[in-house]
Amino acid sequence: MGSGNSKVRTAGKRKSISSFAEKDVASLVSSSADGVPSGGGDLKKLAASGKEGRRFSAPNLSATSSPSATSSPQRSGGGDAAGVVSGSKVAEKTEAPPPAAPATPVPTPSAPLASKKFMGSPPPISTGNLTDDLTSDGGDNENDNDTEGDASDDRSPDDDKTTPLSDSSPTSPGILGTPTSPGGMSVNSRIGPKDKYDLDDIIARLLDVRNQKLSKHLCLKNSEVMSICYAARQVVLTQPTLLDLLPPVYIVGDIHGQYDDLLRIFDLCGHPPQTNYLFLGDYVDRGKQSLETILLLLCYKIKYPENFFILRGNHECASVNRVYGFYDECKRRTSLKIWRLFTDVFNCLPIAALVAGKIFCVHGGLSPSLHAMDDIRAIQRPSDVPDFGLLNDLLWSDPSDQATDWEDNERGVSYCFGKQIVSEFLARHDLDLVCRAHMVVEEGYEFFNNRTLVTVFSAPNYCGEFDNKGAVMYVNEDLLCSFEILQPQTHPRHGIKGSRRRMSPPVLK
Repeated sequence: MGSGNSKVRTAGKRKSISSFAEKDVASLVSSSADGVPSGGGDLKKLAASGKEGRRFSAPNLSATSSPSATSSPQRSGGGDAAGVVSGSKVAEKTEAPPPAAPATPVPTPSAPLASKKFMGSPPPISTGNLTDDLTSDGGDNENDNDTEGDASDDRSPDDDKTTPLSDSSPTSPGILGTPTSPGGMSVNSRIGPKDKYDLDDIIARLLDVRNQKLSKHLCLKNSEVMSICYAARQVVLTQPTLLDLLPPVYIVGDIHGQYDDLLRIFDLCGHPPQTNYLFLGDYVDRGKQSLETILLLLCYKIKYPENFFILRGNHECASVNRVYGFYDECKRRTSLKIWRLFTDVFNCLPIAALVAGKIFCVHGGLSPSLHAMDDIRAIQRPSDVPDFGLLNDLLWSDPSDQATDWEDNERGVSYCFGKQIVSEFLARHDLDLVCRAHMVVEEGYEFFNNRTLVTVFSAPNYCGEFDNKGAVMYVNEDLLCSFEILQPQTHPRHGIKGSRRRMSPPVLK
């Protein structure tokens, strides 16, 4: 946990630490008169006494108003202007068109990080029904399509006999310590229960998708996807339900199948393991390439288990992604068997994370059932998302200016919570900041309750319906928080035309 004199601060946009030449997506910060607000200033100031557990108010910050826009995405309950600080403004730099055929990046491992061990013993690995799914249809036989697509058929028969990866682990011990070998399996070699696949080759093919025309066929074989699901499930189950991380780390919000924008984030902030990442969930649904999105994230999780972390979002749930697109994409491009395998992986993902013991990270928000952090650690996995209770709230709840306590959520699921709830939660657990996703916000990030909670949303031009920016929050070793901004693309690669129609939030009843 963090020390008593730890502090979390916010600053303006931070330049990318990426060493790659392709910086076409970077929205760099400089002085500007455009009037667009940006983050800045101290979030927490320690009193001279430095007494442990004492809460300190944020300094007064002078605000500048952002330009009004009738098509601005609306968040339930509003919130503070996103990172408004006098004298700190964003320069919206025009993005250069991407190169025709950029070389596949070869990540350079970051410098060794301080080790931090897991709190408590990792849960036992339960095979559940995943192994059975690898060898059986598991129902819906008339809908399952287990034949390989054209993209897979075009590959050489020798591709199934690829040489396993060399036994070279990342030089960085990672945010959590020395890389482990879950279930006795080398995370850099064998990624399937029976077959051996070259994980580097799979990642290279997924990265190369950006240079190809969008196809209904996946660039991987079904057998490769199955092996990725199997290996990823084993890896995440060796790590706690509540991750305990050390900075530096980039924190990423909703992606929602916008694969091009995920690759833009890696171009901007650095590819693993050069950069440490924590993703807050909602990788699938809405967008056109949920499969590529989740597969690349799972591959990075397998290859760099101590530098790359993915939390569960409310869309990593069968009852939700069956309705909002991922189920249909799996059925159309792979098979329903594959969808069931992903569901099994989603049921095993960690739920929340603590960064330096001071920043609480979760997809949705807080819960009246959350009394101690051990309540999260006690959540059993694999687990479906229940209709109510702690797990449901952590994935679904929202902050609201109108809420004074715990009130009904307009989504029809979980609660909305007010400013007092946030303040009491931080004081009770000796935290400085809540970082969550789950909402579209115009600037890509937005503060709430005097900068004690921040919403991060990383899918710009969300679904082609909004003109919102995307953002990624960076936390350095001194707990200084800054934001990288992704501008919405005027002409999305796949021709999604933006509109001013507001998209209603998902509602389950």
